[in-house]
Amino acid sequence: MVDSIEVEVAFALPDRQRLVALTVPAGTTARQAVWQAGLVEDFPEQGEAFFRDAPLGVFGVALKRDDQPLNAGDRVEVYRPLQIDPKQARKQRALQGKTR
Repeated sequence: MVDSIEVEVAFALPDRQRLVALTVPAGTTARQAVWQAGLVEDFPEQGEAFFRDAPLGVFGVALKRDDQPLNAGDRVEVYRPLQIDPKQARKQRALQGKTR
């Protein structure tokens, strides 16, 4: 039986990002890994409430529940809210005659 696993936790802002490699006990959840990564200290302007409530994903797939245990090698991603609705952004680009 495995006592600990290696995982990564990622968070990014437009101007900086952080990827933290962790060794955590087997059975650690995604949210627990976020707290253990120390992102609250690295990004204090986001606040504790943000990291408590932010949606999470593993390898680009949003988690429905953040209390499921992680697997060895998982990369937990902390998602930020969208700044603009993608449909609205597309509409604005079309009106300006620009493509992405």
